[in-house]
Amino acid sequence: MYVVVRSYSGQGAQELFDALGQRQDDVKDLIGGVPGFASYAAFRSGEGGMTVTVCQDKAGTDESSRRAAEWVKDNISTDVSPPAITEGDTVLAF
Repeated sequence: MYVVVRSYSGQGAQELFDALGQRQDDVKDLIGGVPGFASYAAFRSGEGGMTVTVCQDKAGTDESSRRAAEWVKDNISTDVSPPAITEGDTVLAF
C-alpha cells in the first residue's frame, strides 16, 4: 500500500475544507474512482487541513493527487496555496 498526505494551509485552505465538507459525494466519486483506491480522509487542522489517500501503489496516489489538484482548480473560487505533500509505502495498515 502507498499513502499520500496533502497538508493545506495559508491562502484558500479554509475555503477548500468548507467545500470538501459541502461536496462530499463529488469528492468520494472523484477520489474513489482512482485505480487501486483503498481509503480517503480529510480533516481540519488549525486554519487549514489535511487529506490522506491510501492506494495499492504509487501510481494510484499520483493519480489521486492529479485529480485533487484539478478539482481544487475547478471548484474553489479563491486561489489555494499548493499543499505540502508527504508520501511513502505503508509499514502498517489495518
